[in-house]
Amino acid sequence: MEYILIIIGAVFVNNIVLAHFLGICPFIGVSSKVSTSTGMSGAVMFVMTLATVVTYLIYKFILVPFEITFLQTISYILVIAALVQMVEIILKKVSPALYQALGIFLPLITTNCAVLGVALLTVQKDLNLLEGVVFAIANAIGFGLAIILFAGIREHLDLMGVPKGMQGAPVALITAGILALAFMGFAGLV
Repeated sequence: MEYILIIIGAVFVNNIVLAHFLGICPFIGVSSKVSTSTGMSGAVMFVMTLATVVTYLIYKFILVPFEITFLQTISYILVIAALVQMVEIILKKVSPALYQALGIFLPLITTNCAVLGVALLTVQKDLNLLEGVVFAIANAIGFGLAIILFAGIREHLDLMGVPKGMQGAPVALITAGILALAFMGFAGLV
């Protein structure tokens, strides 16, 4: 039951993008097409889950025993950067089309504060390793849900007669705000 609450809380109630406003850069930058957003969601899920596991182990078995927890953020950033490089190499080899579609936004996962935020929240919430993995996967699903929904709406808006002054970034930002308001409806669910 506890894991279900973690999942519902991370995906809907405390969505990492729409409630915590972390990961806004890829949310706005990669959400023009559903296919690209889906690829980005998969890459973020992989990096977020793996980064949470590695950073948790580093925190518990290196930083705490040696009393160097002040290095937490910098060590987490190094781990995330290394994982993103690994994802970049794998995607370039396995799916060159997706690699090209993600373009500059793939290296931006390194600076995606949602990945760092989830790793830090796992320690801050004092979750164990399994709870941390579930928390990371649920947050990645929440990130993917938000970005894919947003991409679908933006694709639909491209087909609509949006006034010229509202095309592009203005209508995207208004839509993101309305989407965040819609997710506020889940508040109090858990």
